[in-house]
Amino acid sequence: MPLQRSNTADKFIVDRRKPHRNSDVARAVRKTRDRLSQQAGNPDFDRELLKLHARAMTSGAIAIPLLVLTIAAAGRLAGVGNEIGLWALFTLTCYTVVTLMARRIERTEASELNPLQTQREFLIGHFLCGLGWGGFVWLGCGACQVDQFHVVKAVVLLVAMAATAVMTSSLGGALLATFAVPVALYAYAGVKLWMPVGAIMAGLLVVSLPFFAYVARHLNRASLMLLSFRSEKDALVAELETAKSMSDEARRRAEDANLAKSRFLASMSHELRTPLNAILGFSEVMSNEVLGPMSNPTYRDYAHDVHESGQHLLDLINEILDLSRIEAGRYQLNEEPVMLLNIVEDCCHMMELRARNKDIRVVQDFEHELLRLFADERAVRQITLNLLSNAIKFTATGGEIRVRVGWTAGGGQYISVKDNGPGIPEEEIPVVLSAFGQGSIAIKSAEQGTGLGLPIVQGLLAMHGGEFELHSKLREGTEAIAIFPLSRVMEELPALPTAAVAARRR
Repeated sequence: MPLQRSNTADKFIVDRRKPHRNSDVARAVRKTRDRLSQQAGNPDFDRELLKLHARAMTSGAIAIPLLVLTIAAAGRLAGVGNEIGLWALFTLTCYTVVTLMARRIERTEASELNPLQTQREFLIGHFLCGLGWGGFVWLGCGACQVDQFHVVKAVVLLVAMAATAVMTSSLGGALLATFAVPVALYAYAGVKLWMPVGAIMAGLLVVSLPFFAYVARHLNRASLMLLSFRSEKDALVAELETAKSMSDEARRRAEDANLAKSRFLASMSHELRTPLNAILGFSEVMSNEVLGPMSNPTYRDYAHDVHESGQHLLDLINEILDLSRIEAGRYQLNEEPVMLLNIVEDCCHMMELRARNKDIRVVQDFEHELLRLFADERAVRQITLNLLSNAIKFTATGGEIRVRVGWTAGGGQYISVKDNGPGIPEEEIPVVLSAFGQGSIAIKSAEQGTGLGLPIVQGLLAMHGGEFELHSKLREGTEAIAIFPLSRVMEELPALPTAAVAARRR
């Protein structure tokens, strides 16, 4: 990920001016989940349920009025008098009032609604509609040509109850407010006439009203659960957005802090190396007694220890500064045609003395038909030395290191350094490849390093457009492979014929 410039000097990863941001989000999520565990009829969703009821009444505004008009037309054809027209007019007026009320509620914001007042207005409107249906039950048809007219009225009431149960499921008590009076009137008329069929239909209506109320209550609970799930989803989305914004802010601050660190170390190269060079130079002069013998040999040993410590510190600073320059983008590549084979051979000769001290055999397996690479010779040499140094460091006495140089399958060139050391556990490979990361084997080893060798190799290869692979198994050894891409391989130009050269000179 490319590092970006920051305009702020604040390097805190977490903004400590907002310490309660996470707690507020967690409190909101807990409140939403508590609402989910409550029973139906939660007052927190009354406004949303009223909005759902208003939307249902608006969308189904034509259904029941169409049923009323159909009944009125059929009644006129059957011989019912003008009273059915008056009934239809009254019922349609009541449903029109409820529809207008629903449209007004639908256009109103949920936060501006008064739940108790709105619910009361809706129930009064449905009660007036129920009075209309009660008038339909009380209608008579002395000259009617339809047999069992009371059965027809019961069927019509059943259809109206079913439609109302579905439409008013979001408003508790609406069904009972609408059809309690009509069913009671129908039952009273059935008992008064004492007709078997009428009594049966009255009993059916009396049983149907609680059943449809039960269905409406279950639909109401389903609507409540949908609202609860939507509320939880909104809360979780808000939590995720908050967490994402905080993560982005933390990442940006971490990148700024890392970039500031890299720039600081890259700019401190002269300030750190100048006093170290003086320490190394003066301690070397004192330990070698260039200006004369030292009377106390202990001082000479101290000067030698100071020189070795300073050299170790300089090597450490050089590695840190190299990695910092790479991360800060200030490492300049001096690219030129180089022979990878020659560089690796020179590095093997340089590390041969260290390998002999541990009785380690270095086996060279090179392909000699290699073309030149367009690369930075110093960087390639540092890559090779780091890989060889790690292999020698972690290979036991009497071990073997195999160094290979050759072509890759894609036409590039590679350097492979494989040892038969203790290996690296698979889960520790990402740790080893990170800056200052060391595996358990390195921590227990007597030759502990800084943990910057492999990150520097990765950075230098990335600047060349290459790749780095590390394969290892416990008790089987480790293989480190540095791969240079095909774009870095220079084509070999054919030699010009002698005649062409002479003609060009002429």
